[in-house]
Amino acid sequence: MMRVSISILLLLGSIATFAQTDALRQKHYNLDDGLAIEGYDPVSYFDGKPVEGKNNLTYSYKGVIYRFSNQGNLAKFKSAPEKYEPAYGGWCAYAMGENGEKVKVDPETYKIVDGKLYLFYNFWANNTLEKWNKNETKLKEAGDRNWSKIVH
Repeated sequence: MMRVSISILLLLGSIATFAQTDALRQKHYNLDDGLAIEGYDPVSYFDGKPVEGKNNLTYSYKGVIYRFSNQGNLAKFKSAPEKYEPAYGGWCAYAMGENGEKVKVDPETYKIVDGKLYLFYNFWANNTLEKWNKNETKLKEAGDRNWSKIVH
């Protein structure tokens, strides 16, 4: 009986932990009604051209909804979601590195660095990707630290 009780407590604790993780992601990620990257297909960035996903091709990963342009991209994402999710929850990489702020992005302004997708603010003649490129190593290190503080 004791083993059964301990197993039940462990199972309930695991469920609560997963629920907290999903809620934390939803709180801190750049989402619009739970939708990431303004509906762009995260896998398409790795093919060299970001495209919008389709309403009928969606997948929820740890509480965050992604759209896909085709079944192949959906399958790729499902097999390795961590590879395709944008860095810093989809917020502007430059702003995260510069001062740890969550700043909106233009989903078509991006860069793949070491196999990871980074998105950038690009409005009103202010393209932060250009600033990022001038000091990428330092900004990436600071962005990683700043994002870690936000999500932990």
